[in-house]
Amino acid sequence: MATSNQLESLLLQLDDRSYKSYRDIKGSYQFPDFTLVIDRVQGDPFASPSQVRVYLPQSVAGFPSELYRTDSRAIALEDYLTRSFDWVAGEMSCRRGTGNSGLIAITRVGQSVLERTSALVSDQGVEIRFVVGLPARGRRISGRQAAEMLCQDIPDIIDQSIKYEVLDPAEIKHHVETVEDADWLRQQLGPRELVAFIPNGAILPRSSGVDDKPLQEDAIAFQSPKTLQVAFTCPNRGLITGMGIPEGITLIVGGGYHGKSTVLKAIELGVYNHIPGDGRELVVTNPTAVKIRAEDGRGISDY
Repeated sequence: MATSNQLESLLLQLDDRSYKSYRDIKGSYQFPDFTLVIDRVQGDPFASPSQVRVYLPQSVAGFPSELYRTDSRAIALEDYLTRSFDWVAGEMSCRRGTGNSGLIAITRVGQSVLERTSALVSDQGVEIRFVVGLPARGRRISGRQAAEMLCQDIPDIIDQSIKYEVLDPAEIKHHVETVEDADWLRQQLGPRELVAFIPNGAILPRSSGVDDKPLQEDAIAFQSPKTLQVAFTCPNRGLITGMGIPEGITLIVGGGYHGKSTVLKAIELGVYNHIPGDGRELVVTNPTAVKIRAEDGRGISDY
């Protein structure tokens, strides 16, 4: 396997050549702490960015096995690492020429915690998958800029975002345990003959119709009516109370702008887990639930 020094030398040799010559760098390169794998090289600075992977052995990454011992915890940790890489890469990535030159980016994430392929964690190590916009001047290679990106910036991003020793252990633990509690709650709905659960204290309103972050000002925390209140003892958070919506038909009524649609939207998205601080992180819905649209005159029959 080639080394990082050989990659740097190759990039400097390619300086000012035709952009398609970047294809010569496809392959694997051993850095001091990780392996860099360039899987696909873009053929043009305006084309889709190049696909890259970084693999760190667990001896370097240093994540305790308890953080990924179950599928639920592994998905949560991988989500956290994707967000960590995204934030650091966003701070360091800068324009370095034409097209996508200088881009270093990973899968964009929102408020939901989903199973993705952008980060993979196992006992053997951590793999991060992202894209890189290889630098160009017009359609000529910017070799020095590329060497700086691949041989300096990417190691710095990895050092600051993917190693357990530089991250906040309490924050990671909270992220993992929140997702685990949500998955556990969702599994309890069927045995309790419920289709959804909204905990007391949940913040359901969003900042706006185009911003899924929680409303920061004047947000009213959810409080369950006494007639529907239920309690669960989560594996991490402990006792939690809130509204359990029973199986069958439930009618939600109220005046205009009283939060009916907000509650329905939270229930709709309760099939997904959400990050800590979202306000809906313990709002859960039966995973088979789907939203249907109203239709005037549509009949409802029991088949």
